[in-house]
Amino acid sequence: MRAALYDRYGPPEVLYVGRVPVPDTKPDEVLVRVHAVGVNGGELHGRAGKVRLVTGRRFPQRTGVDFAGEIAALGPSVAGVRVGERVWGVLPRRLGSAAEYVAVPRRNISPAPENLTPEQAVSLLAGGTTSLTALTVKSGLRPGERLLVRGGSGGVGSVAVQVGKVLGAHVTALAGARNLDFVRGLGADEAFDYRTTGPAGLGAFDVVLDTVGTEHRAYRRLLAPGGRMVAVAFDVDHLLPSLSYLLASAVHGSRRVRIFSGNPHTELLARLARYAEDGEIRPVVDTVHPLADVAAAHRALEDGGVRGKHVIRIAPTGRTLPPPAG
Repeated sequence: MRAALYDRYGPPEVLYVGRVPVPDTKPDEVLVRVHAVGVNGGELHGRAGKVRLVTGRRFPQRTGVDFAGEIAALGPSVAGVRVGERVWGVLPRRLGSAAEYVAVPRRNISPAPENLTPEQAVSLLAGGTTSLTALTVKSGLRPGERLLVRGGSGGVGSVAVQVGKVLGAHVTALAGARNLDFVRGLGADEAFDYRTTGPAGLGAFDVVLDTVGTEHRAYRRLLAPGGRMVAVAFDVDHLLPSLSYLLASAVHGSRRVRIFSGNPHTELLARLARYAEDGEIRPVVDTVHPLADVAAAHRALEDGGVRGKHVIRIAPTGRTLPPPAG
């Protein structure tokens, strides 16, 4: 099958489309024929080698973490889904969804929103599951509280603004100047240009969601008494100091910073699908790229100014698959 690969760390141009075997399916896994995947910021850092202490030096390496598609085969222990069903999901703490097929545990998928195309659906996945975890599980955002979203126009931030409004918060978003009306259109009560409005120009917040990864200390100071900050990004250019601060602040102090590693299961995915089907959260697709242009998709996200999500469409091959292993 075709998959996005790279044989060394470097700029987007190291990416290419190569051939790898269709993955075997374990007893508790489903094999998904992938229709679309998102391009996420963490994948850029991995490809560039900025987190090589985690990603290692074995090549070729893969990219892609989320996916929307249809079930092609079932492991013998899988129940509750059927071949041909449209699903979406997130790979559990690994990369490789930018391919024609992925094998994924049953607990990491749910039915995809019926009212969305695969490209629209996948634009919500990583940002939506991250936002729901951050704002419900980690911070316990309550109606009427003040929420600040850093990076309000990006793949996570554009969904977080909407989730915050669904949960009844007063939402303030930071974004680039050209995207201020865009984030207001997503539901932000207030929007400020991050280039001209820094932490000193903002008030106090009950919850701060940081999708940017810099200046954690300064934004943590904005927390009101009892406030909570959730960081879903770190400063890859100053990796050890950034991680050290986040880990220390997650343990010490009255205004602790919450951090987490995403591994969304069926229940969270299904909740996000309900929000999408009810129209409470809408997808925001910046650009759809073919798999052959995976390097251009990474470059576009790296260049900044994104509105929502860059998405990669995986063209179907029509191949007949072997029966699942197990």
